[in-house]
Amino acid sequence: MRIDSFTPRVPKTYLLLIAALVWTFAGGMLLFRGYSYLLAYPHLFGVKILGCVIGGLLFFKLLFFKISGKHVLRIQSLANDNPCLFSFFNLRSYLMMIIMITSGITLRKTGVISPEYLSLIYLTMGIPLLMSSYRFYYTFFFS
Repeated sequence: MRIDSFTPRVPKTYLLLIAALVWTFAGGMLLFRGYSYLLAYPHLFGVKILGCVIGGLLFFKLLFFKISGKHVLRIQSLANDNPCLFSFFNLRSYLMMIIMITSGITLRKTGVISPEYLSLIYLTMGIPLLMSSYRFYYTFFFS
């Protein structure tokens, strides 16, 4: 028996749905955590939310729109019709994800950044992640 027979495989169109769900989970988790932290600091709440929305939209426009587009094209152009379940990201993206998650946890656990400001970072990063997930959903359902 070959080790390849144990690789979890899915049709490549489903990688788009898996990527959408992962990006939705990550963006939703950051938005939920950021908002719940921010509730403890109600001073200038509306201004903070507006700043996060503007920052999140800029991040999406300048960075995440391009990144999500590259991921969609990479998935669509996979040679294998039934790739590995985990190939919705490439190695570079997995490394980036590990660095970002580790950084977020480290900042939260060490208290280097106040929860008030950490909440703003979480909110600002959650917005483009969630927005990027819609590109994967759209491509999955309409292409």
